[in-house]
Amino acid sequence: MRGKLFACAFAAAAAGLAGNAVARDLVVAIKTEPSSMDPQYHALTPNIQLSKPCLAESWTAQGNTWTFKLRPNVKFSDGSPFTAADVLFTFDRVPKVPNSPSSYKIYLQEITKVEALDPLTVRITTEKPYPLLPTNMASLPILSAKAASGTAPEGKTTTELNAGNGLVGAGPYKFVSWKRGSEIVFERNPHYWGPKPAWDKVTYRPISNPAARVAALLAGDVDLVEDPPTDDLERLKKDPKLNVVAKASNRIIYVALDQNGEQTPGIQGTNGKNPFLDKRVREAMSLAIDRQALVDRIMGGIATPAAQLLPLPMLGASKNLATPVKADPEKAKALLKAAGYPDGFTLVLGSPNGRYINDSKVAQTLAAMWTRIGVKTTVDAAAPPVFFKNRDSYAYSAYLAGWGTATGEMSNTLNSLLVTPNKDKGVGTTNRSRYSNKAMDKLVEDSADLMDPVKRGEMLARASEMAMADFAMLPIHFEHSVWAMKKGIEFTGRADQQTMVQYVTLGK
Repeated sequence: MRGKLFACAFAAAAAGLAGNAVARDLVVAIKTEPSSMDPQYHALTPNIQLSKPCLAESWTAQGNTWTFKLRPNVKFSDGSPFTAADVLFTFDRVPKVPNSPSSYKIYLQEITKVEALDPLTVRITTEKPYPLLPTNMASLPILSAKAASGTAPEGKTTTELNAGNGLVGAGPYKFVSWKRGSEIVFERNPHYWGPKPAWDKVTYRPISNPAARVAALLAGDVDLVEDPPTDDLERLKKDPKLNVVAKASNRIIYVALDQNGEQTPGIQGTNGKNPFLDKRVREAMSLAIDRQALVDRIMGGIATPAAQLLPLPMLGASKNLATPVKADPEKAKALLKAAGYPDGFTLVLGSPNGRYINDSKVAQTLAAMWTRIGVKTTVDAAAPPVFFKNRDSYAYSAYLAGWGTATGEMSNTLNSLLVTPNKDKGVGTTNRSRYSNKAMDKLVEDSADLMDPVKRGEMLARASEMAMADFAMLPIHFEHSVWAMKKGIEFTGRADQQTMVQYVTLGK
């Protein structure tokens, strides 16, 4: 078994491929600032997009043994060579990074041993046949052992890396500075092994307000922006000075409901009970949602209503869940009554404000739909860093969030969001509803060693159907991402929503 591997290394910036002989600076307005410069701290899209692939050239597999050939003549931005020792250091560091909100340990499942056979050969042994290993390796940022070693168990700490201490990568750009809340700056890496990048310097500016991002673009302060306001798209498309690109994504916007125990925050009128432990209540909450109306009226058509956590035809998505059930408020009310809540209850819905497209507006719309069936809902919309801190400390009984998978199949999504949390196995890392279904867990686990992708997809689809029939969480819609940029700049967009500027080029 042989194939091409695109294992990720931290680039200290995602940077451009050569698109024009004349280089220049690029300024990108991003909607969400990375939570850290530590490339192994948080598996979050704004963090992941600061990575650069292609540090391994090929791989072979024999049973449970995988051999990876690393790209020769690669240097980090400090001039030191990239070798197998850096891969071993990376694998050793991942589980030691403390307080990770969403750990990269999920990508190390089934790995029992990692060995350096020579400076450019790495052998990885898995507990059983594991077809997802090359895919997972493409999502694992590699660190320099020389630069990132330190006295802490994990080497350089997250705090040190956030300050740029040990932040050395092998991509086309090197880290310069991070002024939190203001800008992240990178410049060309003179030691980069690949084609000369298109930009002398890349600056990311976090601007959470969509209207402010567009204002910065129109004023000439930035060159490219993520997700302009949906209400402005037609006007922007007609502007001869701009290019606008839209791309359907695999990011699911969902509502998670706390199913851990009787004590849950933000709910009143239930005599101390957690109503979300009752499947009938979860189903009622889902039936109250008119997903198509939400997509049409709130999202401006820049989304697709969802009935599962990954869109077709991605591996593990179920054909039986191609379209969501239509809203039925009357049935929802009947289910609440049958569950013992004829008068409903009150609820606080947590939501970020500025992380996802129209996130707080979507939350307010959901609140209105639930209020109509008797679940009187208010919204607590917070800036993304505050929201994620609250979510990770289980401050919400219900919250709106999103998930996008870089691996392109259902296993990563289910393992992260719905499999019973298990720190030792590195699963359930973002399961903040603390949902647990042993039968679904087994399907997901058993699928992992199926080398036949068709059979693996079928098993994952069954696991997905089981979770959705249980209303484990409520899928709302799949986002469509939009980028607006100055004329003369080209970017085709990505289904994983990552604004990876190695694919941003100067127009011909």
